[in-house]
Amino acid sequence: MVEGVYENPWTYQGATFTSDDIDDKFGFVYCITNNTNGRQYIGRKYFWKFRTPRGKKRKVKSESDWKKYYGSSEELKEEILKLGRHNFSRVMLSLHKTVGKTNFEETRQLFLNGVLTESLSDGTPKYYNSNILSRYFRKDYYEVGQNG
Repeated sequence: MVEGVYENPWTYQGATFTSDDIDDKFGFVYCITNNTNGRQYIGRKYFWKFRTPRGKKRKVKSESDWKKYYGSSEELKEEILKLGRHNFSRVMLSLHKTVGKTNFEETRQLFLNGVLTESLSDGTPKYYNSNILSRYFRKDYYEVGQNG
């Protein structure tokens, strides 16, 4: 593979996003779309991870697994295994400089997009997201065929 290129890359504003593009950003909010049926997943991911090496006191900052990341939804991950990564598109919706701004924007996007209530024309939930903040759950708000 060409330097900076990775499998089924994330895109931001229509262009492939690489490590060179991170700059001073800490994380991003994203949307993964199943291109075979239109279902989506909105989430957030950090570019960095911090760990304390064995025998050391200070944490070390290193790049996270963001390039290989496909969300935390088990339902989404099962469909990716079944259909293949090439049937899913990964788009960064926004980039953020802090953990707090990344987390806030994810929560804002989850509510704005109605991830717990929106459905496709066949009545299937439009989003793979099953909860917001582990506090609001699709099962409590979703009605089959409901649109909004």
